[in-house]
Amino acid sequence: MKAQFWSFDVIFAMVIFGTALVLLTFAWSSMSGQLSSTYGLGLQNMQAQAQSLQSRILTPGSPQDWASQVNISNTGSWSNVSIGLGTGSGSQLSLAKIYTLAAMTNHNSTSYQATKQLIGVGYDYYIVISTGNVTLAMGSYPFNKNPYAIQTATKSATLDGRPATVQIMIWTNKSFGVS
Repeated sequence: MKAQFWSFDVIFAMVIFGTALVLLTFAWSSMSGQLSSTYGLGLQNMQAQAQSLQSRILTPGSPQDWASQVNISNTGSWSNVSIGLGTGSGSQLSLAKIYTLAAMTNHNSTSYQATKQLIGVGYDYYIVISTGNVTLAMGSYPFNKNPYAIQTATKSATLDGRPATVQIMIWTNKSFGVS
């Protein structure tokens, strides 16, 4: 008896292979859409936090003299403050508030995490204030930590009567996708 090419076994194998191929295509397109959506929402969330911080950074914070009320070495004294670097008059920055935030950020390994809550971001941040030959930076520098995504916002201000630029980077080195 000669075997025929279109025997029942071959047809059954082709149906199983075709079904598996259709299911794989469906799963691939579904997962690709979910990852694309997740990545897009993550970037939108980062951009929203950068824009929000850009707006709040020039406010005086709460209380307005929060820099004088914070004990750098006692993170418990930070709980009743909202950080803003402005003086309350236009876009003028307070050098005392900038130095206080920089000291809070660099105090120890847990203090940086505490400052993220105080400035209202869930991602890592890096703030650079430049005026003339002076550059002040605070936060976690992203470029030596393999960032996955960075969102940047820039604001003009004045510091000690000189024009200044405030650059805010909100960044993460973690994926937005399903892990």
